[in-house]
Amino acid sequence: MAIIITDECINCGACEPECPNTAIYEGADDWRYKDGTALTGKIVLPDGTEVDADAAQTPVSDDLYYIVPSKCTECKGFHEEPQCAAVCPVDCCVPDDNHVESEETLLARQSFLHNE
Repeated sequence: MAIIITDECINCGACEPECPNTAIYEGADDWRYKDGTALTGKIVLPDGTEVDADAAQTPVSDDLYYIVPSKCTECKGFHEEPQCAAVCPVDCCVPDDNHVESEETLLARQSFLHNE
């Protein structure tokens, strides 16, 4: 499953540089599929949706740091545990019950994001 940042977040920013997929953004910041990945131009996501990897996407949160579920791999393929949760001083990076995924799905996403 993806990780979510709860409203206990103190906006310290410790999590953002730790994400190997650049799936974490500051509140109100636009995000892009190309950020921190090998994706560029028109792409077809694993769910069949066609998007422009270079295009700005709407922020998930306007107030707090947030994690883009479709870019989160729980650090599978990079680390033994989610790095955002490992560095969070207030333990607000937790599993997102709304985005439950298997390890196989997370590894496939990691491969898709980084063209491996």
